[in-house]
Amino acid sequence: MSIKDRLIADLKVAMKEKDALKKSTITMLRAAVKQQEVDNRVELSDEEILDIVSKQVKQKRGAIEEFQKGDRMDLVEEAQNEIEVLMNYLPEQMSEEELLEVVKSVVAEVGASSPKEMGKVMGALMPKIKGKADSKLASKYVKDLLG
Repeated sequence: MSIKDRLIADLKVAMKEKDALKKSTITMLRAAVKQQEVDNRVELSDEEILDIVSKQVKQKRGAIEEFQKGDRMDLVEEAQNEIEVLMNYLPEQMSEEELLEVVKSVVAEVGASSPKEMGKVMGALMPKIKGKADSKLASKYVKDLLG
């Protein structure tokens, strides 16, 4: 079953169960997918849809930081719940330990030894962790290792 089909099926279930959060989150995601398809006049593959899901999760995490600064815990909780719904469409996430191991192996593979080579490491790393780990955390690990 493609991700698009899964989104439609999950939306129907959320509507039947009157789960407003899940319904609105899936609707938001479907709208983002549709927008990309209309803008680029293409049919998105599952991998491209995963990119959109990852971007949505990243945006929600950024929003959580801003909501915490503004002391809006109600919005923090809502964004966290939306992230939980979105995570159902991403591949299983790597643990921090697994991510660190991948980062170490890529640093060794690339032969990087100074912070100037961070771009080269990130370029080789991103395809390996795409959708499976937080790129912000990966970037932090690379900085620490090259640091």
